[in-house]
Amino acid sequence: MWVPSLPVTMISAVAAGAGAVCLFKDMYGGVPFDRNVKAENKTVIITGANDGIGRQAAWDFARRGAKVFMACRDMDKCEAARRDIVLETDNKFVYCRPCDLASLDSIRQFVQRFKSEEPYVHVLVNNAAVMEPPAAITRDGFEAHLGINHLGHFLLTNLLLDTLKASAPSRVIMVTCSAHKSGKLHKENLNLTGEHAGPAAYSQSKLANVLFARELGRRLLNTGVSVLAVDPSLTDTDLTRHLPMSKSVTRFIIYPLFWPVMKSPKIGAQVIIHAALDAKLDGCAGDYFVDMKKAEPSIEAQDFELAQWLWRVSEKWTRLEQHRAELKETA
Repeated sequence: MWVPSLPVTMISAVAAGAGAVCLFKDMYGGVPFDRNVKAENKTVIITGANDGIGRQAAWDFARRGAKVFMACRDMDKCEAARRDIVLETDNKFVYCRPCDLASLDSIRQFVQRFKSEEPYVHVLVNNAAVMEPPAAITRDGFEAHLGINHLGHFLLTNLLLDTLKASAPSRVIMVTCSAHKSGKLHKENLNLTGEHAGPAAYSQSKLANVLFARELGRRLLNTGVSVLAVDPSLTDTDLTRHLPMSKSVTRFIIYPLFWPVMKSPKIGAQVIIHAALDAKLDGCAGDYFVDMKKAEPSIEAQDFELAQWLWRVSEKWTRLEQHRAELKETA
């Protein structure tokens, strides 16, 4: 009788273990949103759509029949992603448009071009984000996390509000994360001038996302524009690529430990698809969802007065009224 050698037995055990881990990962990641829900006749804008959950959301919207505008900073990466999405979904109505959230002028130019091309936008997904990027200051002098993750999306959304209202029922989706729970708005130094940004800056920007969604939802009550903040949970993306850990040997120790409980970008993107297309979510006014389930954000994220304060500051810092006036002049 043949008896397997020790190496063969070990290889089999490793293979079986790897299979079990992969099966656990698939089960832990959760189920996708209803595949039968279509997005035909809907126009969707997604920021940061060339990678991670943004790209997967763009793919899913395209597969469901939507017209998709990928608002990205890097046009080469965007075009490569767009080409793949078109080929894989057989939907030719997928477009790349330059939009650098680190530049207020770039955002206005994106909106100007979009409005000259499209009369409607049914879903705006504010997805793009950075975590401890090399450049700590945006072109307009904002701390990078605050400028890109919050202020850029604040301006983009407000410049598209008239189109969103004209497209009602429509939706605005803010992609945030659990880091908002450790976030604090540094009211005396919101731009964190003279301080090391790091995790505190990222958490502040994610808290700002939730506060913005809640105040925007309040302001848009009874307009037909629903507002949701969504948390995709721990997802395997390149968001952490700038962290010191990602550039050291430590990554090869830590990453495998978390990999089994990390969602794939395709599953992580389902929170966006759910927020955009679930008919039951009409009328949401800044509600917070984790893994497609309504949840309570942090106490600070529910501070009504803090949300209003942040709105006023954001309005001033982004020169919102000036940009609106410039848009009208070029219309």
